[in-house]
Amino acid sequence: MLSLDIQGFSYEERAGVLPGLLTSLADCGGWVLDRRTLSPNMMELRVEVQLRSILDLYGSIIATGLELTRASHLALTDLCTCRRNVTAMTDLGQVVTLRMEISFLEEITLHSLLESGGAPA
Repeated sequence: MLSLDIQGFSYEERAGVLPGLLTSLADCGGWVLDRRTLSPNMMELRVEVQLRSILDLYGSIIATGLELTRASHLALTDLCTCRRNVTAMTDLGQVVTLRMEISFLEEITLHSLLESGGAPA
């Protein structure tokens, strides 16, 4: 089983992003294994999806307005490339586990960034 950690952020409110994200994950065949709050501005989702649906999952994450880090884009792109080059149909049924860390920056101000050393929580 493949496992992947991705990070993303949104300037939108959590209440506006999460319902759309969860719906789009389910619509592309993904299922949420775990959902937990890491801090007031950060949460973690653990999602499983079949390799055959990774392109749909990637598109649905972007469509909800979630911004991904460069490393996350590259990791998802690599998986999409793997999917495209798989020769055996049984390999497309392989399950991929994603751990998504999402930061909600709607309440982050310049003042709070300067006090915390410049890294959003």
